[in-house]
Amino acid sequence: MKIFKDRQSAGQLLANRLKDIKADLVLGIPRGGVVVAAEIAKDLNLPLDIVVTRKIGAPGQEELALGAVDPDGEVVWEDRLLSDLGLKIDDLKLEVLDQWKELKRREDLYRNGRSLLDVNGKTAILIDDGIATGATVLSAIKYLKRHGARIVLAVPVASQDALRKVEGQVDQSVVLEAPEYFQAVGQFYHQFEPVTDKEVIYLLEASSSRQ
Repeated sequence: MKIFKDRQSAGQLLANRLKDIKADLVLGIPRGGVVVAAEIAKDLNLPLDIVVTRKIGAPGQEELALGAVDPDGEVVWEDRLLSDLGLKIDDLKLEVLDQWKELKRREDLYRNGRSLLDVNGKTAILIDDGIATGATVLSAIKYLKRHGARIVLAVPVASQDALRKVEGQVDQSVVLEAPEYFQAVGQFYHQFEPVTDKEVIYLLEASSSRQ
């Protein structure tokens, strides 16, 4: 099982595996996914943008993803978890609205007036720093498909459960590690510090100036 030095290193390793794929743009899922995506966009000389999705946490267990909301306000739900916890979608309407407002705030902050790159008819490489449950990545995938993109999913590491959930939803996937034992994405990195908003903004602006 591979342990990555940091997100930049993971991005460089992924870029090597993506060199033969013809793509139009690279999309990172903030925040950590943007650091990985920036390395890939730089190596492949492609435009960089973001797809912001927000996890819908369980009441009192915010880290437990019951689903995720995308920029259109559409939600992908974990139906089995909802059933296990005895929750209905109506119970979570306020949480969905709160997370969607935060999503829009981040979009505005990160893009700083730049509009979303057109994905219709384009091949987009969708990047995160790892996939634990798959909720936010699946939300991003469904959003991109709705907007007409062909999707290549590329991640350094993913849980096998999450991979089963998302692989059939994309046109192609590149995953460096899919270990049997998976607790959290951070366990597969030597350095896994939180990524700041400032760092995401810097990476997007640097990529935009290169293009």
